[in-house]
Amino acid sequence: MSFDVPDERRYLESHEWALETDGVVRVGISDFAQDELGDVVFVELPDEGDVLEGGTEFGVVESIKAVSDLYAPVGGEVVAINEALFDAPELVNEDPFGEGWMLEIDADDPDELEALLTADEYEDQIA
Repeated sequence: MSFDVPDERRYLESHEWALETDGVVRVGISDFAQDELGDVVFVELPDEGDVLEGGTEFGVVESIKAVSDLYAPVGGEVVAINEALFDAPELVNEDPFGEGWMLEIDADDPDELEALLTADEYEDQIA
């Protein structure tokens, strides 16, 4: 099976993606991850204003099959959360790289992204 792995994003081994725009990093889970989880029924996210450390847990995604922790790709302050997911967690399945995004972090150090997997490296991991 082939999964969508957009080139402009960076990836964690734990299947989160990160997309940086002007120092703000949008985060979600990959197409592979949503497929492995099955139907997402609940998403737990931090509050706006919370400060995260890169590589630490920031929330939980729950599906009919499993509960999985979510990890921050970079450290910084949470400046936005996707509140639509509270009423429509299925957006994570339907559009993991678009409407199913989870949060945005004002990155303390956007260079942290350089340590993450490239799209090619991530594709190798999930192959």
